[in-house]
Amino acid sequence: MSGAEKEVALLELPEPSPPGPGQILVAVEAAGVGPWDELLNGGSWDVGLRPPAALGVEGAGKVLAVGAGVTRFAVGDRVLAHEAPLPGGSGFWAERVLINADHAAACPPALDAVHAAALPVNGLTAWQALEKLDLSPGQRLLITNGGGATGSLAIQLAAAKGVEVTATASAGAAERLLGLGASKVVDYHDPNWPATVRGGFDAALTIATGTADTALPLVRDGGRLCSLTSDAPPEERDITSWDLYVEPNAAQLVQMAEQAAAGTLKQAPEPLALSDGPAAFARVVSGRAGGKKIVLTWA
Repeated sequence: MSGAEKEVALLELPEPSPPGPGQILVAVEAAGVGPWDELLNGGSWDVGLRPPAALGVEGAGKVLAVGAGVTRFAVGDRVLAHEAPLPGGSGFWAERVLINADHAAACPPALDAVHAAALPVNGLTAWQALEKLDLSPGQRLLITNGGGATGSLAIQLAAAKGVEVTATASAGAAERLLGLGASKVVDYHDPNWPATVRGGFDAALTIATGTADTALPLVRDGGRLCSLTSDAPPEERDITSWDLYVEPNAAQLVQMAEQAAAGTLKQAPEPLALSDGPAAFARVVSGRAGGKKIVLTWA
């Protein structure tokens, strides 16, 4: 990202400063791209970028240097992280990034850089939403946009806890989502899809913009609704309704990275060269990623 015009382009950036206390310098091997990067570029999500700067608040790589007081990592360790704010003023879409060691997770040997970089923001968002929804085995959850990167991870995490998941997605994604653990998949293109599902859900996780108002009547009295698109409706019928914003959390990321490495948490990222960064950004923010998680690589 360059200066005031907020143009996304390939730039030569200065080297990050050496890591300070509690920080690590990471040689980035892969970095995730998401719709939130548009918020970074427009300043709607202030993560401390100081243009000219690299976008990106998630990625994976190898530790190049450690600051004072860092004991969890050593030079050469592989890590993945979601970092916001960015202590170095620049993000993961660069050869090197400065981050807080407390926000980094060790990357298991079996997890390649592309899959590691695809995990942090979407995985932590799904994990934190489900943690707050606090569902028990046998309870029922509605997820809108189950076919996207966050939705497909949420389906798997919820199903693994014994939660019965109904998801909205395109018809073409139905078989994949059923394979990930969804009990029922409904086509969101059908304007009457709410009438095709059994209401009385214990909770709803709305990931598609504009679906929170549609989902609320399907939630039982006293249930819960979590919106990831900043449009949680006013509470009614004792339904708790809120917007969730992801936070860095190394402990949660460690658990998901281990599951991903073991093959029990599945992802299907689309790797692209760093030189394709501007085009990847344009695809994601315009909704043309086709539900895929795009990851920039340095290979």
